[in-house]
Amino acid sequence: MENKLALNIIHRPELSPEYAERALGGKRDVRDESLDIFLFQQESAHECGLKTTIQITYASLFSDKIVEIAKEHHAQYGDEIGLSLLGLPCKQFKEKYKTEDFCIWMFDEETKKQIVDDCFGLFYEKFGFYPESTGSYFLDAFTIKYIKEKYPSVKCAVATCWEEGPKAYHTCNNSWYTFMDGGPWNPWIPSKVNSHCPASDANDDSGIVAIPHLSRDLMACFDGNGSNFGTHPQNVLRGMIYYEDEKGTEYPYLYNLIDQYRHLAKYNHGFCYNMVFVGPGWLNKAGRWESPYERLAKSYKDMMKYYGKLKQEGKCVDMTMSELADYYRETHPDYRRAECALWKDILYGSDKEYFWYADPNMRCCLDFNQGGAMIDLRPYVARVEQKTGIGTDNVYDASYPYLIQANYRAGYFTHYAGAGTVASCKIHYKGQTVDLCLTRTMATFQNEVNGVSVITNPVTVKIAGLEIVIRTTFMFEMYVSTLSLKNGETHPVGTLRITREILNDLHGEEVEIEEYFTGGFGTTEYQPDMTGVTLGAYRFVCDDNAENPLFPGHGVEKKEQSELQFSYKNRKIELGAGSSGGAYARIPDVNTEITLNGDEPDSCSVEEGIAFSPVYHLRVSKKLKGGEFRSWLSLRKAN
Repeated sequence: MENKLALNIIHRPELSPEYAERALGGKRDVRDESLDIFLFQQESAHECGLKTTIQITYASLFSDKIVEIAKEHHAQYGDEIGLSLLGLPCKQFKEKYKTEDFCIWMFDEETKKQIVDDCFGLFYEKFGFYPESTGSYFLDAFTIKYIKEKYPSVKCAVATCWEEGPKAYHTCNNSWYTFMDGGPWNPWIPSKVNSHCPASDANDDSGIVAIPHLSRDLMACFDGNGSNFGTHPQNVLRGMIYYEDEKGTEYPYLYNLIDQYRHLAKYNHGFCYNMVFVGPGWLNKAGRWESPYERLAKSYKDMMKYYGKLKQEGKCVDMTMSELADYYRETHPDYRRAECALWKDILYGSDKEYFWYADPNMRCCLDFNQGGAMIDLRPYVARVEQKTGIGTDNVYDASYPYLIQANYRAGYFTHYAGAGTVASCKIHYKGQTVDLCLTRTMATFQNEVNGVSVITNPVTVKIAGLEIVIRTTFMFEMYVSTLSLKNGETHPVGTLRITREILNDLHGEEVEIEEYFTGGFGTTEYQPDMTGVTLGAYRFVCDDNAENPLFPGHGVEKKEQSELQFSYKNRKIELGAGSSGGAYARIPDVNTEITLNGDEPDSCSVEEGIAFSPVYHLRVSKKLKGGEFRSWLSLRKAN
C-alpha cells in the first residue's frame, strides 16, 4: 500500500438536494432527477472498477427505492452504506423540528442528540444495522462524542471543510453563515476536546478517524475562494479552469491536483489520500456554474476514468470510509506524527511554494515566496474548547482560532508598516534593514529522528553595499514536553527551531539578525479585545557574586523578567544580552502562551500595538560576523 493513493469516493442520494431544489424552481420533479443523478454517479464509479461509500441522508431513508438500491450496490460492488447528517431539510424534518435550519452543528445540544438519534434509529430500521461511517460539513466534538458513545460502530466521519471560513462567506455574497477554518487537510483522529485538533494520545482519541469534506488545492484555496479549487470536478468548472478542443472539455488542472495529493506520500512515510464527496445538486439537468449538463456529466465521468486508470496501474486503492479508518490507524501508530505537504503552484505554473504542517500541537504554513515567512499558525496545543450552535457563543463560527493569518489579518505587505500578522526575519546593517519576506526561494524536505526539517535554498540579501547569503532551516520538533514543578506532570509543547545560517565571508563586517513574530488572535478579519493579553521578556544572566555549588568559582545563572498588560499604548520592554532569553505573549482568550527565544541573543523585546494596529511584537536578535543564529518558537497551553 505504501505510496499508493488511498481514495474515498462518497456519494449521497438526496431527495431534497439543497442546490437543485431552488435552481429548478419547482418546475421539474426534483426527487426523480436527484435519484437519476445519484445512479449516474454510482454508475460512473462502478464502470471504472471503483467502489463507493453511499452516505444515505435522512430524507433518503424515507425512500424504499433508495434503500433497496443501496443494498443492491453493497452486495454487488462492495459499496459501504453510511449515514450522512446532511440532507436533513425534508418535509418530515421540517414538520418535526419546526425550523428551516439544516446544519446539525448549529442546533443546541439537546436537538443535536435528538437529530442523531432520529437519523441513526431510522437507518437501523431500514437496514438492520448501524453505520460504520457518517459525516456532515462539520461535526463538533460534542456531536462526535455523542455519536461514538451511543453508536460505537461508527469509525469514520466527514468532519470539516478545509478553510471554509470568511473567504467562503465573502464569495457567497456574505450569505454563507458558517465558518470552519483551521482544521487539517488530510485524514486525522480528532481530539475529544475540539474536533479540529488531532488527538495527542489514546486518552484524547475521540474514537473515529475524520476526513475533510473536500480535497482542495492547499495554495489556491488558502489564497482565494476554495470552492473553485478542489478534487470535485464541478469546483474546477466553477473556477473556469478548463479548455475546449476537438475532444471537448479538458481539465488538466484537475488531474494535476489529484497527482499533487499522490505526491504527498513523499513527505508522509508513503501515505497519501484523496477524496470525492459529491451531492446530486451539482449535476442537475438545468446546468450549473456557467456549464451545461453535458459538460458537468463529462467532467464527472472523466475524473472517475482517471481514478480507474490509476487503480489499474497499481497507483491507487479505492476504499470505503470504514476501510480508510482502519488503514489510517494502521499506518499512523504514533499520534504525534505530523502531516506534511510541501505544496507547489500547479494552477499558474509559478515557483511559489508553501509548506503545510500539522501535528497535535500546531498547524502552520510557511511561504517560501516570502523567504519562508509563517503566514498561518493555529495553536492546537491549547485544545481550545469551542462549543458550537444555538445557545453558545459560536452559533455559526466553528473556526479554530489563529495566532497568525496573513489573509485575514494581513501579512508583511500591508499599507501600514508592522500591522500584519507574520513571523519572519530582518537583517540590519549600517542603519538599513531588509526583511526576508522580500526574498523568494524554494525548499527541500527531510525527515529527522524527532521531527521534520524544511531547508530553504540560499538567498542573497543586498544591504548597504554588503551581500549576505543566508540559508534557513525550519526544524519542527514533534516530541517536546515540559515538566510542571508543581505536580510533576509533563505538558506538550509545539516547537519550531529556526536556524539562520550565513554562508559567505562578510570580511569582518557585523550584521544583526532579528527573528520576529507579529501576532494577533481570532477567527475572522476583526481582532477581539486584546486587553487580556500579557506580554513579557526575559533573559538569563550570570550573577558573579553568587557562588555556584556545582561549579566553584563560577557564578549562578539568574533569570531577569519584565511584563506588561496589553493596553494599546505602544509600550515596549527590551532586555540586553544573555546566555539565552526571549519574549512571550499569554493569550487567555485562546488558552495559549507563545514564546520566541534565542540562543545567546543580544536583545529580547516585546511591544504592544495600538488600537489602529491591534497586534503584538515578539523579537530576539543577535549580532554576527558569520556563523548562525538559532531561535525557537514555542506554543504551550496557557494554564
